[in-house]
Amino acid sequence: MADQIACINKDDRQNPYQRITHIGGTGWRMTLQDAIRAIESGKRSFHVSRGGGKTVAVVVATSQHGNKYLKTEADGDEPNNLLSLPECR
Repeated sequence: MADQIACINKDDRQNPYQRITHIGGTGWRMTLQDAIRAIESGKRSFHVSRGGGKTVAVVVATSQHGNKYLKTEADGDEPNNLLSLPECR
């Protein structure tokens, strides 16, 4: 079962592929690098709620410059669904 990502932490970079530093949910928070490793190793999976009981899977993608980042399957090139989540406290 996938963990729901409910919040993120961002730095002040303008590059959407490098802005997210952490993801989190109810009772947990991890770095972006740890989340990417967990997905790639098959140890964890994540999703984002889209309202109305619908969820969308979070996947690892690679930017045109070779940087790995997270995005939802519903996003195009940029991780807009994740960037729109509130900040983790």
